[in-house]
Amino acid sequence: MTEGIHWLGHAGFRIDGEKTIYIDPYKIRGGPKADIVCISHPHYDHCSLSAIERIQTEGTVIVTCEACAGKFKGRARVLKAGDSVTIEGVTIEGVPAYNIGKPFHPRGEGGLGFVIVTGGRRVYFAGDTDLIPEMAAVKADVALLPVSGVYVMSADEAAEAAGRIRPGLAIPMHYGTIVGSRSDAARFKECCPVPVEILEKEEG
Repeated sequence: MTEGIHWLGHAGFRIDGEKTIYIDPYKIRGGPKADIVCISHPHYDHCSLSAIERIQTEGTVIVTCEACAGKFKGRARVLKAGDSVTIEGVTIEGVPAYNIGKPFHPRGEGGLGFVIVTGGRRVYFAGDTDLIPEMAAVKADVALLPVSGVYVMSADEAAEAAGRIRPGLAIPMHYGTIVGSRSDAARFKECCPVPVEILEKEEG
C-alpha cells in the first residue's frame, strides 16, 4: 500500500503515479519534477521556497492555504478546509489542521491537511495538527500522521487518531529533523491499532 509513496524527511513526501505530487518538501536537493505541490501552512519547514524551486516547472500547480499563495512564482490554487480541487485527474480535499492548547498552529490561521485522491487511493496528509475532532470524518486508505509531539500530536495521540480514521495503513512523519526521533515512530507503531510502516528517508 506504500507503493509510490516516498518520505523525504520531516513532513515531506512525494507520491509517484499518474502525476508526481509533492507535499511540504523541505531540505531536498532535487528530484523528479512536480506536477502538483501541496503546501500545508506558512512555517519555513513546510513552505520552503528553495525546495519548491528545485522541482517546479512552468506547468507545476501549487495547492496551498491563503497565507502561502502569494509567496510562489507560477500557478497557485488556494484551498480551504472543506473545499476540494481537481487538477488533471487528481482530487485534493482540504482538511483542518490546528493545535488545541498550543500556540503554534492556531485554528484561525487556516493551516491545512490534505486528502489526495490519485490512482484509486485516498492518501491523508494530516499536516501540523493535534488530535482534532474533524479527524473522525476523514476517509483514507493511507494516513500520514505527525508523531513527534511539541508542535504536533505525540506518538500516542497519533495512534488514537489512526484509530478514529481507520486507514488500511498509517505512516509516521514529522520527526528526525527539527523535533522528534525514530523512537517516536517506533512508539507510534507499537501502540497504533492499524498497520504501520516506518518509511526510510529518501535522499532527494
